[in-house]
Amino acid sequence: MDRLVLSDAAWERMAPLIIGRPDQKGSTGRDNRMFVEGVLWIVRTGSPWRDLPEAFGDWNSVFRR
Repeated sequence: MDRLVLSDAAWERMAPLIIGRPDQKGSTGRDNRMFVEGVLWIVRTGSPWRDLPEAFGDWNSVFRR
């Protein structure tokens, strides 16, 4: 994805607050930053979850999380 919303500095402050780590089993920690970016994309565009670009992951997984 070419345009992300969060700056690196903002992500560094936010990252410790996000549940799920890459070393945990399951999909909760696979890529926390892209999860947050996906949620921000939905909020910014007002699109339905099914229209979430695949760059953010499976729309249903992001939605359920």
